[in-house]
Amino acid sequence: MTQTAVQPSTSQTTPSLQVWLNGQLVPQHEATVNVFDHGLLYGDGVFEGIRIYNGRIFKLASHVRRLIESADVIRLPIPYSAQQIEQATRDTVEANGLTNGYIRLVVTRGVATLGLHPFKGCEGANVFVIAATIRLYPAELYENGLEVITSSVTRNHPGALSPRIKSLNYLNNILAKIEAIDAGVLEAVMLNTQGFVAECTGDNIFIVRQSSGGPELVTPPLHAGILEGITRNAVIDLARQQGLAVVESDLTKHDLYIADEMFLTGTAAEVIPVTVMDKRSIGDGKPGAITRQLIDAFHALVGENAPED
Repeated sequence: MTQTAVQPSTSQTTPSLQVWLNGQLVPQHEATVNVFDHGLLYGDGVFEGIRIYNGRIFKLASHVRRLIESADVIRLPIPYSAQQIEQATRDTVEANGLTNGYIRLVVTRGVATLGLHPFKGCEGANVFVIAATIRLYPAELYENGLEVITSSVTRNHPGALSPRIKSLNYLNNILAKIEAIDAGVLEAVMLNTQGFVAECTGDNIFIVRQSSGGPELVTPPLHAGILEGITRNAVIDLARQQGLAVVESDLTKHDLYIADEMFLTGTAAEVIPVTVMDKRSIGDGKPGAITRQLIDAFHALVGENAPED
């Protein structure tokens, strides 16, 4: 689930970059959509960000399933089956010779009139797949930890625009991201309309805290207004496999401030520790043992045989 910077190759550095657009691979400079596309005019569309590890597309089927679910919720027909989308994604990766990288899979409403009507005059969805490289957080942050702030921007209310829909309209997240950048950090924690922790601008949140039964991993539940992250779910599975208790529970800023450890998960971020929030040290101010344990487990998972589902 992350919105860290993606750097598509340019025609100067990689002239052969190919983009899959509506059924065929075309050179990057020919991969265009009409300015009347409602994805551009109104953010009316859905997308997925997917990682490539050692030539394998991580959790491809899960990402495509979430894409189709998002499209179904906004009544956006996709003119391809899940199997066709998966194959298009593989074809794009192969055409660009990538063994490690990032995929952006996008479905827009398509060309229609200037009005809001999503069906009037609509010529059908545009579907495209981009496979490029990605710039992660600086390597030292994975070693030393990330600093975050609490954003004053409230996460979208699920009754207004469900965060479970991975839509092209990311302005809510972008405004919080701007606030983080202005504060000199790279991420911001977003609270929901009830004041509970939801997620960051592009990542899910986890904390480690002590319970009567020992350390437990806690993360906000879906009803808190979060995207059900593919990496989030993978980390929950890894934690349980290692005997860690995992709890999905409403969290407040107070819970985060007094946590023993904190980390974020996302497609681009993978698993990254947080050591400072709102100028307060989390735990001892260093990445914790359980965080490091889960980072190692995730790296092992996405090794040579990274699962495509």
